[in-house]
Amino acid sequence: MVMFWVTLLAISILIYVLLDGFDLGVGMLFGIARGEPSRHAMISAVAPVWDGNETWLVVSGVILWGAFPLVYSILMSAFYLPVLLMLAGLILRGVAFEFRSKAKRMRWIWNASFAAGSLVATFIQGLMVGALVEGLPISDGRYVGGEFDWFGPFAVLCGAGLCIGYALLGACWLVRKCGGEVRDHAYRLIPYLSAALLVFLIAVFAYALAEHLPVMTRWLDRPSLFVFPVIGALGAIALAASVHRRDDALPFPMVAVIFAAAFGTLAISFWPYMIPFSITIEQAAAPHSSLAFMFWGEGLFVFPLMLLYTIISLSVFRGKTAASTDNY
Repeated sequence: MVMFWVTLLAISILIYVLLDGFDLGVGMLFGIARGEPSRHAMISAVAPVWDGNETWLVVSGVILWGAFPLVYSILMSAFYLPVLLMLAGLILRGVAFEFRSKAKRMRWIWNASFAAGSLVATFIQGLMVGALVEGLPISDGRYVGGEFDWFGPFAVLCGAGLCIGYALLGACWLVRKCGGEVRDHAYRLIPYLSAALLVFLIAVFAYALAEHLPVMTRWLDRPSLFVFPVIGALGAIALAASVHRRDDALPFPMVAVIFAAAFGTLAISFWPYMIPFSITIEQAAAPHSSLAFMFWGEGLFVFPLMLLYTIISLSVFRGKTAASTDNY
């Protein structure tokens, strides 16, 4: 049961990163859109699916809370303020998404709010991942750091890197869903965003080496970990080829492969720890009776139904968006 819930949690987080990642990326690119027709096309590209995408964050949180309560308590204690800021960003972009279509004179406020909310939520997510990689002060299964121990240069670097990554996901989604000027502008952005992401990865690697982060010793001890970066590199080559050919269908799956490879790299680097390098999976797991009880609800019904809903939603709203008077 422990391995079942670890696997389900990993899948839920990865699905959230890929799905909400592209609509957060579109939200950030929305801030540099050229004119109201382009902004309308970008909104139409995510309108049918964006709220369903964010539901995977709730699924991940529920699994963490029910199956791994120790990790949930530590992370909420350490990241209480960042989580509140992230939720505020998600709420702001959700409100702006609905209000901008109704506003006339003040639409610019909601346009700015949509972009700002997307940027804040993305940056905070990356910042928390960076702080987790760098290490949290934990003693006897409790967070013993201060209110701002999560804030540091490496965490800020990871926050900026995730903004670049989500923007790349968003640009590839716009290539897949839009036509005309929006598609062409997204194609022009992809090489710059890809180059910026490469610079970020080099900077992270250099920082980890300079600061002797514990994760680096695992890479030296486990050469098999390099299989994931190799997969990511192959995805990057395929991305470049698809952009060169202007093949609208391929850039987004290739960026998804890159993100999946990066996620796999982090997961395997930390194994068997859930909070590196303090709390293992076995230490974090709830009692077997709790895990078994959750299986009959979340595991057997909610998760499969969510997955089915996501597949159907993306299938129904497949293809290019068309110009219309509403968001759908």
